[in-house]
Amino acid sequence: MSLTSDIQAAIIKAMKAQDKEKLSVLRMLKASISNKQIELGHELSDEEVVAVLASEVKSRRDSINDFKKGKRDDLVTMTEKEIEVLKTYLPEPLSEEQVSKMIDQAISNVNASGLRDMGKVMGQLSSRTKGRFDGSKLASLVKDKLGA
Repeated sequence: MSLTSDIQAAIIKAMKAQDKEKLSVLRMLKASISNKQIELGHELSDEEVVAVLASEVKSRRDSINDFKKGKRDDLVTMTEKEIEVLKTYLPEPLSEEQVSKMIDQAISNVNASGLRDMGKVMGQLSSRTKGRFDGSKLASLVKDKLGA
């Protein structure tokens, strides 16, 4: 079963359970997936759906920072709950140790010798870590390894 159909089944389940908070988040996610499908002009693969999920989670994390600055604890709590719902559909996150091994492998694959090869290394890694590891943290780790 595809990720999109899992999400659709979860929407139906949330409707039957009258779980308004979860239903709201899932409907927003479904709308984002539909918008991406229209933009690309085809049914989304599971990898593309994961990218949409990752984007939704990132957007909510950014919102949490703004809410904290504005001392809106009620919105922080609500947004954290939304992130928890979205995380259930993301693949298992990668540990730093796993990512470190992937970086070493990518560096050897492209014969990277310094920071100017960072784009090549990131190109190898970004699709494999999308939605499973923070992109800015990944870039920082790659930069550290290439700079060393």
